[in-house]
Amino acid sequence: MPINLVFKGGMVVDGTGAPAHRADVAVRGGRIVAVGSFEADPAAKVVDATGLIVAPGFIDLHTHSDAGIVRPETRLNINYLRQGVTTIVTGNCGGGAIDITRYFGEIDTHGAGTNVIHLIPHGNVREEVMGQADRRPSSDELARMRAIVDREMKAGAWGMSTGLIYVPSLYARTDEIIELAKVVRRYGGLYASHIRDEAGGLLESVDEAIAVGDGAGVPVHISHLKVTGRKNWGTVRKAITKIAEARAAGKRISADQYPYIASSTSLAAMVVPPWAAKVDGTTFDRLTADPARGPELRRFILHELADRDDGAAVRIARYEAKPEWAGLDLAAIARKLGTSPLDVVLEVQRHGGAQAIGFVMGEDDVREVMRHPFVATASDGSTHLPGRGDRPHPRSYGTFPRKIRYALDEKVLSIEEAVRSSTGWPAEILGLADRGVVRMGAVADLVVFDPRTFRDSATFEDPTQFAPGVRYLLVNGVAMIADGRMVEPPQAGGKLPGRALRLGRDGQVPSADSGQTSDRPSP
Repeated sequence: MPINLVFKGGMVVDGTGAPAHRADVAVRGGRIVAVGSFEADPAAKVVDATGLIVAPGFIDLHTHSDAGIVRPETRLNINYLRQGVTTIVTGNCGGGAIDITRYFGEIDTHGAGTNVIHLIPHGNVREEVMGQADRRPSSDELARMRAIVDREMKAGAWGMSTGLIYVPSLYARTDEIIELAKVVRRYGGLYASHIRDEAGGLLESVDEAIAVGDGAGVPVHISHLKVTGRKNWGTVRKAITKIAEARAAGKRISADQYPYIASSTSLAAMVVPPWAAKVDGTTFDRLTADPARGPELRRFILHELADRDDGAAVRIARYEAKPEWAGLDLAAIARKLGTSPLDVVLEVQRHGGAQAIGFVMGEDDVREVMRHPFVATASDGSTHLPGRGDRPHPRSYGTFPRKIRYALDEKVLSIEEAVRSSTGWPAEILGLADRGVVRMGAVADLVVFDPRTFRDSATFEDPTQFAPGVRYLLVNGVAMIADGRMVEPPQAGGKLPGRALRLGRDGQVPSADSGQTSDRPSP
């Protein structure tokens, strides 16, 4: 048969959870055209894949690459390509573009290093209509929000996300979310949530996510499933039981996880009360001086710091006012300045805030979560380039090879399940029609990696290290990595091969009334 490229003699881990098997894989015109043993066109390029694993390209369900993926300097998305990722999802945690036609138009024009799927960010929708108001929407405001969701679903969004710890999504009641999710249901989309509480209120927050699914008739996806705070460690097992019981009852609910013991978000989201988290520096300064709100603000911050080893468990990732603080924890900064972690937080918030990393999870919990077949792998990271002077969470560079480390070195799960959690299962959650698997007819999003060397190199101390071990990476059949090296991107006027994927055109979630569940058993 006419073939452009053959990976010959590799171990195929096909994304379904089925046992690895030796096979040749052929690609032509952006599609996989043969898997097994066959006679290829003599003109085809043949790659000896002996000793390598041939797998579907990884699908990252949860990124914050919304801005970076359309900027000229970062649209290549190299930190994800080097992890073997071929598709990312943006619009998570309730934040991102709400003009998807314009957003996808940028990607349609220039391409991207990876494919891009987008969720409607509830926080931005609410802010568009209600600002940062802490109240229920009026009937007119709810109608306007429903109209935005409807418009964006028609434009190709795959569902809606909430970030229920962030202003203004934090102010939404469950019934508001249900009403908006009903619009998503009409198009076969899903509801993804950074749930309301990942600490002491974890179980109640999982219940709320399930309630949204029940009330709106949509599939529910829980973002970065975990429990934070040492006193809460172990509770995540009860959350897993809740989810498993819901699935056994026919409810469509799934989750994802980044395989690290630290989270990352704004410092304000970690330790500052919501009413003070999004104000500008001048207003924040007035709050600290207010005779009533000032003491309340300090008490709140001190309480949150106490749960984070008095600031020793919170590390600055990026702070534009003082970039030299990147990589230092609050307690260390306080010692250096001869002050307190509380004063460091107040200083940061007066000068625009910072991104931070919080070491708040337990390793046993991380391992427990990843063992379950309804949990996908997702980074919660973002498009990034080394050399910017910040110290981001290493998940932006190491999530997927780290999952392989847990499989091959730690034996927490099999290599087949590690790959499935990063490919076939996220594709199934999204309803992607022809990605996430190695099979004849599927899109040629493929990663070929060396199982001996494909591991995360990024650490919390040195987080912008690319992972070694990806030998080949195809996005829509186009090689982005070949012979272990990045392929030179197109010159000015060229177009990267990653596409904007639209619900309805590139895949469809099963209808809301199907009752379908789809955990494949572990091999």
